[in-house]
Amino acid sequence: MSRTTPAPADRGKRRVERRARADYTGGVYGSMLAASVVVGAGSLGSLPRAEMVVLLLLTGVVFWIAHVHAQLFGARLAQQAPDRRLVMDVCRDEWPIVKAAVPPAAAVAISPLLGLDVRGALWLALCVAVVGQVGWSVAAARRAGASPRLMAVTASVNLLLGLLIVAVKIVLKH
Repeated sequence: MSRTTPAPADRGKRRVERRARADYTGGVYGSMLAASVVVGAGSLGSLPRAEMVVLLLLTGVVFWIAHVHAQLFGARLAQQAPDRRLVMDVCRDEWPIVKAAVPPAAAVAISPLLGLDVRGALWLALCVAVVGQVGWSVAAARRAGASPRLMAVTASVNLLLGLLIVAVKIVLKH
């Protein structure tokens, strides 16, 4: 085998390592992104709930595409030309960015059933995004074999980051 073509066992091992890392990294990132979208949304038009759901989901998709592009054409091109399998692997690895936008979008969508006005729906979506961020980070730490103490630290750091986003929402008052 040439230097640029890793052995099948090496490719498989790297794929498993990449998937374990990417699944949760994308989830944490996607949750923070969703929270930031809610904070930055400002005033919405005549269909604010529908607009927020679409905004959350489309932002997740756009950032997913950006991450896939960066993975494929940034670091990867220097190592190997992308083939169909690599493209599909990277798309799948980065998909949690989109998945993380779904719970906040769903929270906005069901908010009328909870009797929430638009402002309440946005706050619900923000809380759901922060909880998701903390959950993804704890799942990543657990999967990596972290000690309970380290899992608590990562949860605390991500909660602090989430609360920082909430503070920005309070300061912006929209």
